[in-house]
Amino acid sequence: QLTVPEVSVDSAADCQPAVRERVVLPEEPGSNEAPPNIWRTVDGRLLVQVVEPVVHEGHTIGIVQLTREASGVDRTLFEVRASIFGLTLIALALTVLLSWYLSLTIARPILSLARAARVMRDNAGRTFSVPTRLRARRDEIGLLASTLDESAQALWTRMDAIERFAADVAHEIKNPLSSIRSAIETALRIGDVEQQKRLLTIIGHDVRRLDRLITDISDASRVDAELSRTRPERVAVAPILSVMAEMNEATREADGPLLVVEAESDTRPGREGQPLAVWAVEDRLVQVLRNLIGNAESFSPPAGRIWLRVAEAGRGFVSIAIEDEGPGIPPAKLESIFDRFYTERPAAERFGQHSGLGLSISRQIVTNLRGNLAAQNRTDASGAILGAKFVVTLPRAF
Repeated sequence: QLTVPEVSVDSAADCQPAVRERVVLPEEPGSNEAPPNIWRTVDGRLLVQVVEPVVHEGHTIGIVQLTREASGVDRTLFEVRASIFGLTLIALALTVLLSWYLSLTIARPILSLARAARVMRDNAGRTFSVPTRLRARRDEIGLLASTLDESAQALWTRMDAIERFAADVAHEIKNPLSSIRSAIETALRIGDVEQQKRLLTIIGHDVRRLDRLITDISDASRVDAELSRTRPERVAVAPILSVMAEMNEATREADGPLLVVEAESDTRPGREGQPLAVWAVEDRLVQVLRNLIGNAESFSPPAGRIWLRVAEAGRGFVSIAIEDEGPGIPPAKLESIFDRFYTERPAAERFGQHSGLGLSISRQIVTNLRGNLAAQNRTDASGAILGAKFVVTLPRAF
């Protein structure tokens, strides 16, 4: 028989050290074991106490109480706290380094771009541009810097074009005004009625020329703004050319040029036989075609032919060609004919009938429609010039 000496509760409590704080752990559900007791003594030691009953033949005959100092737990807690503190310092250092790196790679370059834009805005002229080191970067900052520099260059180019346009306009308007002034001064000095009538005829002619010139200048100045606000739409080309040919046939004189339409059809599956279409603003496209056809008519021989051809141009484009049987274009002037106020006309045509802006406006419209307008000569096998050919290339509408 096992005999266990009895220990009174009071004497057991007397053996416990002075307690500063106690941690009471909850009992686990379904467990018969009592949770351990954890104390922190006044002198800072951590104690863990486990109490278990002593059972013999179904009767509790005593208890076993084990108390142990848990200094290892303190060391572990200290190590964990030190690790957390160290990780916090490392994270803080990384945050500072990352902020410094972002400041060098993003914030400062953006500030440099802002300073460059501010300097260009404050009339620094073309002596200043975006720093090369920023444009040379191969990241988003470099792309932004290059875009800003290209925008500035485009703006300066547009300003140059406006200055040239203003100078050209002033020159073209000055000529008829000088003629009108001279005619008026002469008419005031002479008494011959017939000469005065001739001078008045000259004045009327110059006034009409001024009116035509101002109308074309106004149209040229509106093209960019109008097309920037207008969304291109799907426009079938062949029906427009057919209507123009019918109108020409109804109004042309006996020896006037004949318009011949030759239009290919769409060959894509599901659109077989339909007319080819382009992305354009219909009113402006009609204006371009009228300018080119009118130009061809003025250079065509009596009873000549003008071909209006529509065909696929490949790579998603459609070409519209206007060909005549005139004298053609001097090779050295295939580009200069698109300059503003270029007015080389047939010898039989009276001076001042055209402002010289028609082809320039036509190219301006086609360029805004993401197309191209080019001039070339029709030639035979031997290279002899058979006439002029203007080709309008526009994006194909799908």
